Amino acid sequence: MNKKELFRRYLIFISGLFFAGVGVAFSKYSGLGVSPISSVANIMSLKYPVMSLGNWLIIWNCVLILGQIVILRKDFKIYQLLQIPLSFLFGWFTDFGMMCVSILPLNNYFTRLIILFLGIIIISFGISLSVIANVIMNSGEAFVKAISDKFHLEFGYVKVAFDVFCVITAIVLSLIFFHGQIIGTREGTILTALCTGIVIKFITKHIRKCVENIFNYNL
Repeated sequence: MNKKELFRRYLIFISGLFFAGVGVAFSKYSGLGVSPISSVANIMSLKYPVMSLGNWLIIWNCVLILGQIVILRKDFKIYQLLQIPLSFLFGWFTDFGMMCVSILPLNNYFTRLIILFLGIIIISFGISLSVIANVIMNSGEAFVKAISDKFHLEFGYVKVAFDVFCVITAIVLSLIFFHGQIIGTREGTILTALCTGIVIKFITKHIRKCVENIFNYNL
């Protein structure tokens, strides 16, 4: 892979991060719950709002990168440290998205559902671009792969277990922080978990050729 192609791929990947971050902002703004992997950062942002959701996502992603290093040790590749600056971008994109969606009305539950599903579609579009770019995993996926590779487990099963772990952790933190109340983890979290994978597959299938044409090479 030459430098020009690598640059193009990372450009696609960063574009994917932008849409994924904006999608998280939509989900957060709906008030119906964010994706499982963002749920812990969401709870922390509710408890300690002095720091934005984007900043908490940066911290959470860095924790997952540190987890990869601990799990993989000498098998952790230096290039995977690129996840750090990319995590910062993702956090900044999320905060930018929060500023953008703040102008949208939240008149009723139906409106919130529409905003949630728009978030799911935008997140899925962003992840699809990242998949098509095929250069580096985001920290969440990379953490799951690290566990999968280290302990020779099926990636899909580990991913489900990790998502469940994130949601349970968010619920426990909510119960502790908010006097026995479950805050920030709602039906939107479940809907995001159930729908995102399906939407990603659909979008990836239909945009791959378009992305190839735009960037004038086969991905």
